[in-house]
Amino acid sequence: MGWNQVRLKRVHPVFSGVAPESEFYFVHSFYPAPVGDETIIGTTDHGITFTSVLGEKNLFAVQFHPEKSGPPGLTILKNFCLWEVDDDTENGSISSDQR
Repeated sequence: MGWNQVRLKRVHPVFSGVAPESEFYFVHSFYPAPVGDETIIGTTDHGITFTSVLGEKNLFAVQFHPEKSGPPGLTILKNFCLWEVDDDTENGSISSDQR
């Protein structure tokens, strides 16, 4: 529990504009254990390294609380709302009309 960083394993538009050193608020010790690495977007170290961000096509999930994570978390929420999934690419993009 507490504040910790996410180490991105791949680029995703929902993290656009979020500094790599940003910290996020983690409240509990539950985390996903994906079978393969293809859905892992980010990991966090807290005694062990665990998956803290997952994504595939139009699915995006975080283990931390973005609404309690200050400006970086609010940026993630804003980007999620503006995220346009593109069937031709893995991640899509953030709508430039709404930034």
